[in-house]
Amino acid sequence: MLKRFSKYVFQSVAGMIGVSVYVLADTFFISVYAGADGLAVLNLILPVYGLIYAIGSMIGIGSATRYGISKAKGERADYYFTQAIAWSVLISIPFVLLGIFIPDKCLALLGADAGLVALGKTYLRIILIGTPFFMSNYSVTAFARNDNATSIAMAGSLAGSVWNIVFDYIFIFPVGLGFAGAALATAFCPIVTMSVCMLHYFGKKCHIGFKWKKMSVRHLISCCQLGVSAFVGEISSAVIAFVFNMLILGLAGSVGVAAYGIVANLSIVGMCIFNGLAQGAQPLISESFGRGESEHVRKYLRWGMNSTITIEIVMIALIWLFTDPLVVIFNSENNAMLLQYAHTGLQLYFLGFLFAGVNIMLVAYFSATANARPAIIGSLMRGAIAIVLCAIVLSRILGMNGVWLSFLASEMLTFVVILILSRKKESVSNDYI
Repeated sequence: MLKRFSKYVFQSVAGMIGVSVYVLADTFFISVYAGADGLAVLNLILPVYGLIYAIGSMIGIGSATRYGISKAKGERADYYFTQAIAWSVLISIPFVLLGIFIPDKCLALLGADAGLVALGKTYLRIILIGTPFFMSNYSVTAFARNDNATSIAMAGSLAGSVWNIVFDYIFIFPVGLGFAGAALATAFCPIVTMSVCMLHYFGKKCHIGFKWKKMSVRHLISCCQLGVSAFVGEISSAVIAFVFNMLILGLAGSVGVAAYGIVANLSIVGMCIFNGLAQGAQPLISESFGRGESEHVRKYLRWGMNSTITIEIVMIALIWLFTDPLVVIFNSENNAMLLQYAHTGLQLYFLGFLFAGVNIMLVAYFSATANARPAIIGSLMRGAIAIVLCAIVLSRILGMNGVWLSFLASEMLTFVVILILSRKKESVSNDYI
């Protein structure tokens, strides 16, 4: 049982780390190509990534979770996959239209001035047009994990990441496409991942049905209720990035936004690790819950929490020990002000991971056991309500330091809310709550 848990979690985390590594590679190559302005543009576009990933993960992971529970109960579940893909493609259409017709206006709405719009317009256009692939990718990998193909899902994620890193460099520099090259490399990444996952879907070990059933909004809502934790895990990055960008533009200008770009992209690594832990544990918890094996559910929660707390401590220690070397990697212009902002930002912001990892695991646990109410409330707290309020209030009191500390404050508030909800519902093992 522990061996199986370790396998699922390791492979899920490895796949998510692969995703975060290509984000960092994207950030590095763009910083070399365009300096602080490039970092500022990339950070202004982060909310778009977050929204796309959030919707895709809510549909994909929510549908896969519902599929796992229904299958364990012996209920019909042979149409869940096709529904997830169909809804992902349908919902991506508005993003594609925005990318084709008004990417410049979208970038301006995100806070870019005329110079930054000119630099990043083509990049945003390509990313928006690639939305169907980004969204569908979540369904493909999530269903593979729920069908005991965690190795294939991990291999697909890593293959996509390697593709992005290699072709980021090739498209930006040797081919000379610049920013557009970085976007093309990123847009093809989910296609590579899904292509690898097809080895499972077309193989003999695949048990996922591909039956078609008329698209149902009620079915979509039912699945998305269990994907809310995944949605907020992704949308929180978008909300945080948008709110922080607006606040930092007023406090420290574009250099401050560039510094936040470094902090935000490094924090994505942390978020990917904890989301990977949660996504790795989810199929096992859902399966045990569907079978009525409450003792197994408690064990998986305990192991997940132990892993999360250990990684939180190690991660924060590493950030505090190697703050300046990490900032220097992305500071190709040796901008002293950028270094100063990013140094303080990294150390204060990453304190929030003392609670963030635990919150992500607990919310995923609620979703995996079909307990939608605490999952939704906890997710909304950490992904929107608490972080926005804390950022606005603390920035007025403490300036830039208040912006950095708002992540910690919001995760602490969220943990308290989850604590109250779990006590009321008696949903979580007494080993932790």
